[in-house]
Amino acid sequence: MMLSILCCGKISKEPLVNRYASRRKSVFAETYDPEADDDDDGARAIFPKTDEQRARLCDSVKNILLFRSLDKEQMNEVLDAMFEKKVKAKDYIIKQGDDGDNFYVIESGIYKAYVGEDQKHIHTYDNSGSFGELALLYNMPRAATIQAETDGQLWAMDRQTFRRILLKSAFRKRKMYEALLDAVPMLKTLQSYERMNLADALIPKTFAKGERIIKQGDAADGMYFIEEGKVSIRIQQDAGEVEISNLEKGQYFGELALVTHRPRAASAYAVDNVKVAFLQTDCFERLLGKVLDVMLRGMKHYRYVDQSVWKMILEACREENSQVR
Repeated sequence: MMLSILCCGKISKEPLVNRYASRRKSVFAETYDPEADDDDDGARAIFPKTDEQRARLCDSVKNILLFRSLDKEQMNEVLDAMFEKKVKAKDYIIKQGDDGDNFYVIESGIYKAYVGEDQKHIHTYDNSGSFGELALLYNMPRAATIQAETDGQLWAMDRQTFRRILLKSAFRKRKMYEALLDAVPMLKTLQSYERMNLADALIPKTFAKGERIIKQGDAADGMYFIEEGKVSIRIQQDAGEVEISNLEKGQYFGELALVTHRPRAASAYAVDNVKVAFLQTDCFERLLGKVLDVMLRGMKHYRYVDQSVWKMILEACREENSQVR
């Protein structure tokens, strides 16, 4: 069996050591079915922390991609469940082939990752990053050995809590966003698996009543799908801002700047408390290429674009129509 290890954008393939094939039936026999788990109030791991410890932990996890899609309540559960682990230079944190027990986030220290019987060095963590998730997510033995090069401090989360929070969150997110995306007419042309990929890439965001979501003239960083609430689209004129559109659940905004590669053509404000699903620019380009023509046709109804943008939209639509004929 081959196990893929992602490191610095490269995939290394390492055969698992045979001596682990006869190990006891261990944690890898465990299964977790997020669809069958209706217990939101089950036993939660909570490790008390001082305000200073919690602040340090928040700073350590803020750039961890695995936690990017968690909502505020789930993120607090993650912070509650993590515990400190101090390490000394040359300590082994995890060893290739062992059962996965914890997921680790680095607060301080330098750590090196090794794979294979010859312990080939494949990566160095320098005072930031995380490791140990592969064995927990995929019920596989540890794919690499991690050793501390210096004294340091880690934050750890046990296997069961990690799987419950991350897998249940991913499952709920996909189910919730699949329903939202099914209601967006322009996405009807996407295959089911393409919508699932899109659902996985969406990031939840909330805005309070009156809060500005995007600002006219700013560079675009993504587009938005409305889950709850209403959004007012406004443009700046000599007399001040003027509302030119009001959007509701199932509608989207912010795509114009992504398609035209220009600054935001309008501002967007939360009319009431608004919940949106945010799609970053790189994901937009990768996942929504197939529906670009549908977006362009929809933009013909926008009243706030300038003549050069109108020309680009019309030319793109003519090109699309000629290809259809």
